[in-house]
Amino acid sequence: MSTQMAAAKRGEITEVMRRVAAKENISAEELRQKLAQGTVAIPANINHRSLDPEGVGLGLKTKINVNLGISKDCANIETELDKVRKALDMKAEAIMDLSNYGKTAEFRRRLVEMSPAMIGTVPMYDAIGYLDKELEQITPQEFLAVVENHAKDGVDFMTIHAGLNRGTVEHFKRNSRVTNIVSRGGSLLYAWMELNNAENPFYEYYDQVLDICAKYDVTLSLGDACRPGSLADATDATQIEELIVLGELTLRAWERNVQVMVEGPGHVPLNEVTANVQLQKKLCHGAPFYVLGPLVTDIAPGYDHITSAIGGAIAGAAGADFLCYVTPAEHLRLPTLDDMKEGIVAAKIAAHAADIAKGIPGAAEWDREMSTARQNLDWNKMFDLALDREKAERYRRESSPTHEDSCTMCGEMCSMRLMNKIKGKVSVAAAY
Repeated sequence: MSTQMAAAKRGEITEVMRRVAAKENISAEELRQKLAQGTVAIPANINHRSLDPEGVGLGLKTKINVNLGISKDCANIETELDKVRKALDMKAEAIMDLSNYGKTAEFRRRLVEMSPAMIGTVPMYDAIGYLDKELEQITPQEFLAVVENHAKDGVDFMTIHAGLNRGTVEHFKRNSRVTNIVSRGGSLLYAWMELNNAENPFYEYYDQVLDICAKYDVTLSLGDACRPGSLADATDATQIEELIVLGELTLRAWERNVQVMVEGPGHVPLNEVTANVQLQKKLCHGAPFYVLGPLVTDIAPGYDHITSAIGGAIAGAAGADFLCYVTPAEHLRLPTLDDMKEGIVAAKIAAHAADIAKGIPGAAEWDREMSTARQNLDWNKMFDLALDREKAERYRRESSPTHEDSCTMCGEMCSMRLMNKIKGKVSVAAAY
């Protein structure tokens, strides 16, 4: 089966490329060229029948991802599916199923069947429960079997922590960290490697991983097992060593016509965010960059959707292509439906702010329309344009003004109202 990248290299424009190009307001030929070069990826598994494809990468709108999934403490599939429906209503472009307990296959298959958004997974999370074995007893081929199982189910992109090889581990051991390895998949692989005194199976058998990805056209999301989990660990030797390996793995994937995204930090000080994006783009040859946040401070549990949105906006403006949302529940619990909604809105604000900075076609026009509606005191138009219409309408409804063409903040002293009356040749006295 030919992948989208293989088709692009042959000069072929597929129907998937046409659909994405139309969404992005660019020519299909321009998109094809970027896909062939690897600077854009279109995660589109051949078995994901309900997919409405999206492009991720250079010159395209910044996309957001929503994390969902069942855990041992919160294993209600229907609750997670309610979150899926809400995420889709809010136009999230991607959903990652991070389930690690119970009927993961049932949830994943229902998710793929119902979702027009692209679906991602981390097969490492599923391996222990799926195989029903202790971590150290799992064989490399069993890990690969889980990867293929996810691919067969229609997953569009998979996080594979292949950059944590023995060399990266040695860097980690020589360089102390405040928060060690905070990636769940990375810590599990590190433990497996230490328990078995063996190489990372996803690195050692990387060619087999690529075979699976090519067979189903799964986009490889190269995971950053050594991402910093605190500001103190940001941009350290371990993180950069792994990034160098991920750059090498990117080229190997492209040689096999497998699409790639590269995942990034994590917790990063404000003044290092742009440098992290530039490093990734340089070392990973312009591959699309997928960032978790980044969070620009460690001190805000309960508000990490805000710390993440700050970092995400800066990262996006600097060239990051894909933002993984962070909810207020980060570091505290599995997010509720309301937590998820707040995380989506925060990530969408960051992505849109980045698109304006990057000059993405149509981005600034949305803001101009909102400003015009505000000047015209056209409340219905403002609600139509609002990122979160439901909240905007509720705030307006909960505090009704005396003058319908104003709000309760300024009332009859509303500057928009006054200027409209003055420019309409109405006397200042009549404006009050």
